[in-house]
Amino acid sequence: MNKQDLIDAVASTTGASKAVTGQAVDAVIEAITKAVARGDAVQLIGFGAFSQSNRAARTERNPSTGATMDIPAAKIGKFTAGKAFKDAVNGKPR
Repeated sequence: MNKQDLIDAVASTTGASKAVTGQAVDAVIEAITKAVARGDAVQLIGFGAFSQSNRAARTERNPSTGATMDIPAAKIGKFTAGKAFKDAVNGKPR
């Protein structure tokens, strides 16, 4: 499912227009992105949590040339699935 498929599914469920639904989906994604970029966690009970995590600097080897490369430390976005989401994915009844 891509973003347009998500907008179509939400619009058909809510009865709202696709334009309004698209704006709502964009607003939700933007709000989550800004919060995680600030270092805040976004928890959606039953679905999961979005948070920020630090990845340490490391040295890797290029498999084709064998040369070593230094990879700098970075902040990454992280999603942790909630119990209801995990259960739905695994086909467990609610």
